[in-house]
Amino acid sequence: MSHTVRIDGSELSFACEPGQSLLDAGLKAGIEMPYSCRKGVCGNCAGSVTAGEVRGIGGVSPVNPTCAPDQVLLCRCEPLGDVVLRPMSWHRINPADRKTFKVKVYRNSLAAPDVSILQLRLPPGQRAKFKAGQYLQIALDDGSVRSYSMANPPHESDMLTLHIRHVPDGRFSAALPALKQGDALKVELPLGTFSLADSDKPLVFVAGGTGFAPIKAILDDLAKRGDARAIKLYWGARRADGLYLPAAVEKWRKQLPGFRYVAALSEGPASAGAEANTDLATDAYQGPVHDALLSDGASLAGHELYCCGSPPMVQAVRDAAIGLGLAPGDFHSDVFVSGPR
Repeated sequence: MSHTVRIDGSELSFACEPGQSLLDAGLKAGIEMPYSCRKGVCGNCAGSVTAGEVRGIGGVSPVNPTCAPDQVLLCRCEPLGDVVLRPMSWHRINPADRKTFKVKVYRNSLAAPDVSILQLRLPPGQRAKFKAGQYLQIALDDGSVRSYSMANPPHESDMLTLHIRHVPDGRFSAALPALKQGDALKVELPLGTFSLADSDKPLVFVAGGTGFAPIKAILDDLAKRGDARAIKLYWGARRADGLYLPAAVEKWRKQLPGFRYVAALSEGPASAGAEANTDLATDAYQGPVHDALLSDGASLAGHELYCCGSPPMVQAVRDAAIGLGLAPGDFHSDVFVSGPR
């Protein structure tokens, strides 16, 4: 038996089936609330239940440490009856805008010892519609999916570019070296709500490793629009070879008048094979990227901050940014979590 879910302060409602999360039920009905990992890790989907009761699906915890006392994770909860939700935000979408494409590998190149750049070509005459910062899912032969952010901006819509870290025992990254031009993959997009807010505030971006991918898409989009705001990018890696795309940073230095860049290396200076990136990291901060943010010491009040990386890194950046005066509602994150969404 389905239950009715209503958005607090509106007449909008949708049905939620047994075993279906509140988030997925909303998406199916064309109501998008903030989300990223869909695994109960990132906390982006946290919202309040103002009437009725919910429980964690399959006995999982309905909360994580990012939740406020009155919040639950909408990606992990199902209703026990009719409920009223107060998400952090919501808007209408057309579920039909999410498309499945059969794409072909155009180029598969190594950008760092453990990072590949995979370029996928859409079928002739077809274009992908997405916002800079969103992600796609690749369908695997066993029926599972893997999620990767698009690193290309929306105006490059006939191609999809992914930055993929080689994960030990990773189901897709293990097969990645064998992919060659012309090989076919099935992808679905767009997904996620990690995209630029409608705001004129100064911008701060913080990336850890391949968390650079969605941030690159956003910065390329800003460069195309000639954005003149103050923009600061912190990119953290263990070593300089993890700062694998210096040409993109140099382009933004030329195209974005308010752009400033800070590299952070948590394990020290350039390693063997990193010569091409050494100039980019010559003045790198020696330490984790959240400490680089703190070391600047500048107030983040009145800024928007976009962060992408591992769960511990994102949490550390969140704590640092709020300590520097950032309003919690101005912190936007995309958390990279291994395995299927």
